[in-house]
Amino acid sequence: MRRREFITLLGGAAAAWPHGVRAQQPMPVIGYLSATSPDDDRHILVSVRQGLKETGFVEGQNVAIEFRWAQSDYDRLPALAADLVRRRVAAIVTPGSVAAALAAKTATATIPVVFGIGTDPVQAGLVTSLNRPGGNVTGVSYMQGELAAKQVGLLHELLPEATRFAVLANPNNPLVNDSIVTDSRAAVSSIGGHIEVLSASSNSEIDAAFANLTGQGCQALLVSPGPLFGNRRIHIAMLAMRYAMPAMYYDREFTEIGGLISYGTSLVDQYRQTGIYAGKILKGAKPTDLPVEQPTRFELVVNLKTAKAIGITVPESFLVRADEVIE
Repeated sequence: MRRREFITLLGGAAAAWPHGVRAQQPMPVIGYLSATSPDDDRHILVSVRQGLKETGFVEGQNVAIEFRWAQSDYDRLPALAADLVRRRVAAIVTPGSVAAALAAKTATATIPVVFGIGTDPVQAGLVTSLNRPGGNVTGVSYMQGELAAKQVGLLHELLPEATRFAVLANPNNPLVNDSIVTDSRAAVSSIGGHIEVLSASSNSEIDAAFANLTGQGCQALLVSPGPLFGNRRIHIAMLAMRYAMPAMYYDREFTEIGGLISYGTSLVDQYRQTGIYAGKILKGAKPTDLPVEQPTRFELVVNLKTAKAIGITVPESFLVRADEVIE
């Protein structure tokens, strides 16, 4: 081989070498910590993956996701979070669960944690403030726990004769549960009514709660937010229909499948934002520089078919205010 040809060959190999090395670099890994199960989180994952995609990350192509499922056994969350830390993931996302977010924060002070919760993250002890989270934790607050008074007001507007209300609450979700119960009690008291708190943390307890509604003379129901009820939205909406119980929900997905009325933010958008924040962190953003995201739009959805089926007449003035009427 001539000297010039050898130098050309060597130079070409040197130019190609860095590309080969880069191709062999492992893709970043996100830890996904859930308090529930793969089936329960299926709709959440669709939105989280969409958010990642919007920031340039596609699972299996340039990012991997390690899943840890507590299967509704909250006592398992600390060990699952510690396992993700040992795995040295690039970030941990915990959409839909305060308990999972707290477990992740406790497990690491260095790996970024991106939460998605329905209550105040400052009150929950996740961040020091919304604008400047501090530390390694940030995320999205759906503000579901702050909407109870507004939801009770809408129920009263729809059912002005109602004086006995009920709130379906999950005792295993204390931060959201306590806020919803306190605010709904105050709101019902302000209109001269009474409210019953029905606790349920399983399918059988949900069934029992609905069976007790009519026996206690309840005229309207407020369903508190959380993954337990969200994952059983079809079951709950059908029970409300069976008992002809006017119910207010926190997510439009309930009204889309037969619930009477919902008021809240779009959880699809909020879960997507969790994925966007995770993608930003993979690109180098620091959690402390990402303010806690809060919804700016809330929507009122009314299912007119359900209203007619259970004998509720919805005033035209109420329908005009709705963002969507399902007929």
